[in-house]
Amino acid sequence: MQNIPAASPQMCSVTLLGNLVAKPDIRYRTNPVVAVTEITLATHSKWLDKKTNQFKEWTSFHHVKVEGQLVEQALLHANKGDIILIHGYLNNMKAKSEHGEHPPIVHANFVQGFKKGFTESINQIHCSATLLTHPQQMLTEHNKVFCSANIAIDQRIYSPEKQDWLTIKVERPIHAWGKQAQYFAEHAQLNQQLMVEGKLSYSSNKLQFIEVNKLHLFNI
Repeated sequence: MQNIPAASPQMCSVTLLGNLVAKPDIRYRTNPVVAVTEITLATHSKWLDKKTNQFKEWTSFHHVKVEGQLVEQALLHANKGDIILIHGYLNNMKAKSEHGEHPPIVHANFVQGFKKGFTESINQIHCSATLLTHPQQMLTEHNKVFCSANIAIDQRIYSPEKQDWLTIKVERPIHAWGKQAQYFAEHAQLNQQLMVEGKLSYSSNKLQFIEVNKLHLFNI
């Protein structure tokens, strides 16, 4: 795998709307004093199973880190089941607990809380990136076209802890299906710039990847 530096900072925008799995555990760092917490947000997606003609539902659990004034403004009185809206970006850090290591976190830079209730979930990511590996196309056992590859996103982010702007590189697999997969496999070139619209998903071994809804390739 090659790590090709991007010409300029790239975009990574994650929006999640879901329910809090547990009451936030708020801690404070010193020098300077900064509130910090890691929350787990559950989002739900439904789809129609064409074989059974019935709707099925899948729940994704997103680990989100919140720092600074956002914690006290939006999460100080939050409880399990509350609806939380967050906007943020991908990070290389992984959440840890007594139950072991979790998937990589989403770092929040906007948080808004609402009372408990039911709402349609939102799970969206928009990012510009560099293609790190050649797309691998295959046919599933149900004769669906599938394609995967790895991308790198160079982000310019502000760190409340360091009180400075930093550049971080995040690498993630992307998965495409159907016509998007065919287009990707036929036209993508190594080190090419691309734009991805999709949602965050997680494999059985807790790897985080991007499920592609739309994919845009730019000329080298």
